[in-house]
Amino acid sequence: MNVRFPILYIAEADAEAAVLSSGALAHLVDAVPNADFTIVGSAASAPLFADTPRLHRLIVLDKTGRWDWIALWNQVRDTRWGLVVDMRGTRFSERLRRQRRAVRGSDLPGLHAVEQAARILQLDDIPAPRLFFSEETHAAADALIGPDTAPLLAVGPGADWIGKRWPAERFAKVAAPLLADDGPLAGGRLMIVGEEADRDAAHAIRLAVPRKRVIELQGKLTRLQTAAALSRASLYIGGDSIWTQLAVAASVPSVAVFGPSDDGLVGPWQGVSIRGERSLDEFKAVDPRLNQAIHHMLGLPADRVLRAARGLLAKKNAVPNPAPLKPEV
Repeated sequence: MNVRFPILYIAEADAEAAVLSSGALAHLVDAVPNADFTIVGSAASAPLFADTPRLHRLIVLDKTGRWDWIALWNQVRDTRWGLVVDMRGTRFSERLRRQRRAVRGSDLPGLHAVEQAARILQLDDIPAPRLFFSEETHAAADALIGPDTAPLLAVGPGADWIGKRWPAERFAKVAAPLLADDGPLAGGRLMIVGEEADRDAAHAIRLAVPRKRVIELQGKLTRLQTAAALSRASLYIGGDSIWTQLAVAASVPSVAVFGPSDDGLVGPWQGVSIRGERSLDEFKAVDPRLNQAIHHMLGLPADRVLRAARGLLAKKNAVPNPAPLKPEV
């Protein structure tokens, strides 16, 4: 009879960061079959882990004031933990009763966020980001996707800042030839993901194919349900956003467009990132804090992204388990 091995996993408050490091949690799920998990996250990150196997408890720690940490302490102090993993890098777990403790330290410069997460657990093999989906989560996504088995091209045009937003019509210029009669996803459907606020950006993209071949999911699903929907896709194209990381965590071949951010740190793991003509340092020379209302992404043409998408699909079809691709500069 297996002895219960309780694991406390404190996820990052930022949802995108939590997805990037999710492979570490998935590794523990696979490697410790007698473990059960208590997961702490923010209101944004905690729901992403709601379908984790053997989940004992999901705790939301949205605020991080002194009294909030005390409240959390009162919920977890009575357990003798087999392992405590703190992806927030706090000192919270120092006094918890536990056998082992793994805490994020200072990130190594230039190391991808996925590699940073593996380093916290001292793993030699780097686990890719991965989220888990229950039958109910898949059912919610499938209800909107429908039973059609044609290929799905997923597009996530949204970004949390105008400086990261690639023009929507360029996404359309990439999607149209991929889904054309002579394209690699011929006869397929276009699935657009994002928040309700991304509907305007989706207007130009939906015109890439006939209306009956478009699935619009913006604002209709939770992020975990959206990731489950993305798991049905043949290819994903997006920007530096949570949607790209959800696609990666759903094991979808992904192409992402980058400009005023570091794709070496947060680019799609085992996917392809495409940069415009400017380096990150050149963007910072114009916008030092990377927070101005400037369209930084206008210098990246659609044809480069289309070539990358075709190449990734060709590689996927040629090799069952493609090796990681290096970012294109």
